[in-house]
This record gives sequence, structure tokens and C-alpha cells, in this order.
Amino acid sequence: MKLSLFIARRYLFSRKQKTVINVISWISLVGIAVSTMALIIVLSVYNGIGNLTQGLFNLFDPELKIEAAEGKSFHTADIDMARLQQVEGVASIVQIAEENAWLTHGRHESIVSLRGVDSTYGRVTGIDTMIYNGQYKLTGSMSIIDPETGMEIERSEDYLVLGGEVYSRLGLSLLANTPVGVHIPKRGGSLGMTMEQAFNTGYAMPSAMFFVQQEIDGRYVLADIDFVRRLLSYSNDECSALALSLDATRSAAAVKTEVRQLLGEKYLVKDRFDQQPLYYKIFRSERIGIILILALIVLISTLNLVASLALLIIDKRHDISIMRSMGMPESTVRSAFFAEGLLISGVGIVAGLVIGFVVCFVQQQFGIVKMGDNFIVDAFPVVMRVGDFVTTFLLVALLSGLAVFLTTWRVRLK
Repeated sequence: MKLSLFIARRYLFSRKQKTVINVISWISLVGIAVSTMALIIVLSVYNGIGNLTQGLFNLFDPELKIEAAEGKSFHTADIDMARLQQVEGVASIVQIAEENAWLTHGRHESIVSLRGVDSTYGRVTGIDTMIYNGQYKLTGSMSIIDPETGMEIERSEDYLVLGGEVYSRLGLSLLANTPVGVHIPKRGGSLGMTMEQAFNTGYAMPSAMFFVQQEIDGRYVLADIDFVRRLLSYSNDECSALALSLDATRSAAAVKTEVRQLLGEKYLVKDRFDQQPLYYKIFRSERIGIILILALIVLISTLNLVASLALLIIDKRHDISIMRSMGMPESTVRSAFFAEGLLISGVGIVAGLVIGFVVCFVQQQFGIVKMGDNFIVDAFPVVMRVGDFVTTFLLVALLSGLAVFLTTWRVRLK
């Protein structure tokens, strides 16, 4: 094998003679390096964009969510909340009352998911940091003029924090002092002939708007949980879900298993994959699709390698005759050209991995390639993972190694 490797190195790195075959070999090397680099860069950028979008979804999807296995709501009195809070890994518990609602404002209207939350929800999820306009608040007081006395009085008021698209559809303005009508169908009754008979109605002032992600911005509106409970005719301990935020002491899977054992079969414990199964399945499918497409590019690069090896064998037939006349077995001669192909692909793979790492590192540190002014981040996000480097190395090595083997062991040496 040492002799075969020595011959391969001489053919690839010889300085005395530069032929068209040597140039084609180096072009093959560059092609493998570029395709390897492209795999690393594309997968790293895809990781960064995936982490960004998942982080935006996480503003509304808690790490663990508890729902009733049957029905839309349950009572917290039926759950040992103290024991649930003591589960290792659980940092906080937020009660949620959520239902579809019909919002009206003047001639404008919109169907939304109205999510009632307590005062800690904004801090726990981080949604209060995504406010584009206004101030994040769900309850407060408002100064009004008493029409009878003409004096200014303070009145408690409910507020709404709306997604940007919902805010636009309702034609709202934070400067306008007009409330939004919130209508939810009454529970357990038939549809009435009038608004009062069919809906529970409440009014709340818009306090802020947020921009997170298009699907969220056009769907969600946040309100105080007591306000939503009144509209849903819920009792004070009734909710549609419990949102659990976790600390770093345990994995989400371990906490999920323990919480499920604690609550039993009457409740569903969902992690983020369970809450957004379609999104995560599409994300994984797209990732596999990207790898397959780039694998096709690598395969095309290996065809260049096949051509260069075949031409090299043809060009070196005189050398082959000399080696055979000196008593070198045919298998050794083939091994020399096999080592040549592995050397070309190996150098190309290593160079591609190194260049891909450097490009991704520079993008991480300096954000050279920008996304534009209308995005959440200025530059393309990049997240490098060891698994991507290992996968890329194995994929390119497998394809190029197979191509080299088939070429060197099937071509005629005479």
C-alpha cells in the first residue's frame, strides 16, 4: 500500500510535468471541495434559520403544555398544583384560557385565537420583548371624565396585546380612544337570534402590537385571563391549559415523563413537537430534501473525478506497461490509481470542510451577508453542528469512494 500511495502522490503533486490530465485532476479536487463546502454552509444556514423560527414559535409554545384529554377545559383544583410545582426541572406554571373569538372595531372585524394569560406570562415567554408599538399590559386603569360630575376619575380597564396583522385588520390606532369588542359564543346553548343571546361580549382597549411570525401575528391576541374567563363563563380555577417553563436542571423529555406519570391519563402533556407537529415534520423533511439535493451535486462532482481517473489511466499506460514488466501485480497497479482517487477526494473533502467552517465562522462573527431591513435579524443566522460535519464527511467520502472504486477496478489497464 505504501508503494501505491507513493505512486499516487507522484502523479498528483508532481512538479516536473504538468499535463492536461493533472489540470483535470485538480479541477476534480476543487469540485469536491466546493460541493463539500456548499453542504456545510447550506446546512449551517438552515440550522440558523430553523433555530430562529423555532425560537419565534417558542414565544407562544411553552416547553411543556398540559391539556385535558377530553373537553376544552379543566379545573386546577383537580390537580395537585403544589406537587406539580415541585417536580424537578419545572421553573414556573402559567394558567391559560384560550378560545376562538370574534373581534370587532367599527366596521372592521377579525376571527382570532384569544389567549387569556396571567401577569407572569410576558416575562416567562419573552413576548413582552417583541412589542413593536405600545406598552405590554393586560390590565390597568384609565382616566375618564364622569359625564354627571365633569370630574376626572380612574376606571379599571382590560387591555389587548394584538398580533400585527390582527391589529392592521381591525384598523386600530393606539392614539384612538375606542375599545375593541370581543365576542365569544355562549357555552352549552343554542345559537340565539340576537348578539346578546348568542355571544358573551366584552370590551377592551388595545395596548400594544407585536411582530413575531406571520402565522402568529395574524392569529393571536393576548388578554388578561380573568377577562377571558368571564367571556367563557369559566370559574376562577378553570383553564384550558397549563404552560410549564423549565430550568436547565433536567431535559424536557425527562420532565414530560414525570409530569405524565403524576397527572395520569386524564391529561395530555405536550412538548413543543407535539404542539406544532406539522411544522417540525416539514422542517425535518426539508432538511432531508436539502441533503439529497446537495448529495446530487456531490455526485455530479464525483463524475468529474471518474473522468479524470479514466483519462489518467489512459495517459499512464506506458507507465503501467513498465510497472507490469518489472513484475508488479495488476492489483498493485490498480491500488495505485485507487489511492490516487482517494487522495483527490480526501484532499477535496478536508479543504471543503475547512473552508466551509471558515465561511460560517466569519458569517457568525461579522454577519457579512445581510437579509435586509424588513427581517428580525440583520444577517443570515448560522449555526454549525458537529453532526453536520460528520454527515457531510461520510456522505462525500462514500459517494467519491464508490466512484473511485468502480472506476479503478473496472477499467482495463491494457
